[in-house]
Amino acid sequence: MIKTLQVSDRTVAQNILDVQIPSYQVEAEIMGFQDIPPLHDTVEGIMQSNETFLGTFFDEQLAGFVSYKKDGSILDLHRLAVHPTYFRKGVASRLLDYLLKQESRMEKAVLSTGSTNTPAKNLYRRFGFRATGDKEVAPGVYLTCFERRMGEAVSFDNIDS
Repeated sequence: MIKTLQVSDRTVAQNILDVQIPSYQVEAEIMGFQDIPPLHDTVEGIMQSNETFLGTFFDEQLAGFVSYKKDGSILDLHRLAVHPTYFRKGVASRLLDYLLKQESRMEKAVLSTGSTNTPAKNLYRRFGFRATGDKEVAPGVYLTCFERRMGEAVSFDNIDS
């Protein structure tokens, strides 16, 4: 089940943070860079983010979430996090599939991830995202930017892998 999370509720924001920190710790290890902003987020930061959060649950436990903002006709994905307990269970794929279908009228979707985060990059490519370039965010640390035209047909083969 995927539902909108009410981040104005402190308990919900804490639950998001409880997923975000361990999830992004894995990305930080992959990147070899511990200073990525989501690792230093706070409950207040989430509550004030002005992002829309969608979450999925296992046995009433938040397993993962995606957050985004809309900027005109652009869907800007800000966070996609899965608690490590739920890695390799299709959680990120379900969230991304749900969001892209829900917002299919947008012109395009954009996002970025650590350039060395191969699992995330592979996920985004499976959903039709194309790399548009890399940007250096700290000395020797790069993010790869992706975009997807929303009207393009995408094959969802291996969506749960």
